[in-house]
Amino acid sequence: MDTPVGEAAFWADEAENPRLRLVLGHGAGGGPKAADLAALASRLPAEGVSVLRFEQPWRLAGKKVAPRPLVLDEAWRAAVSTLPRDVPLVLGGRSSGARVACRTAPQLGAVAVVALAFPLHLPGKPQNSRLPELAGAAEALPVLVVQGERDSFGAPGEFPAGPHRMVVVPHADHGMKVTKGHEQRAAIAAVVDAVRSFLAEVPGTPG
Repeated sequence: MDTPVGEAAFWADEAENPRLRLVLGHGAGGGPKAADLAALASRLPAEGVSVLRFEQPWRLAGKKVAPRPLVLDEAWRAAVSTLPRDVPLVLGGRSSGARVACRTAPQLGAVAVVALAFPLHLPGKPQNSRLPELAGAAEALPVLVVQGERDSFGAPGEFPAGPHRMVVVPHADHGMKVTKGHEQRAAIAAVVDAVRSFLAEVPGTPG
């Protein structure tokens, strides 16, 4: 699809009788094939949740560096605005994609937000916090944060108590990769279970 900042794409995994539509953005260091995003797209449709993974124009064009946040938001807004509203919309993503979702969800009419590996700050720079982005969404909507225990962009303990829900993935880093000796599949399963449980509480269209 066309956006004001270039061509973008949706990767769609549709539920047979959807009750919710979950749109997920990717991070600055990866794309729609990230393990946690792919697992959600594979498993949630059976739960009545259609999953659309959004690929930003910069990545589709083969560029190596993501543009500034305003450009990411512009492409995302344009693409999400084209989606049908036959079922309630949940916005989310991982890392940079989670930030985009938090910044835009209230204005785009979402009913909830799923933030995977929210980058609270750059590694080693906790003084430059992105907490206002998360807090702004959580003040308006239900927000789930799924954070790796060892995330260098913001460990779970660095997040202050707030209206958002926090689920910690044991032994996982920012990419949800676990330390040696621990089961990688268990970490991805923990992400899926957390999102599934959260979305089960979000009112949707009866199937």
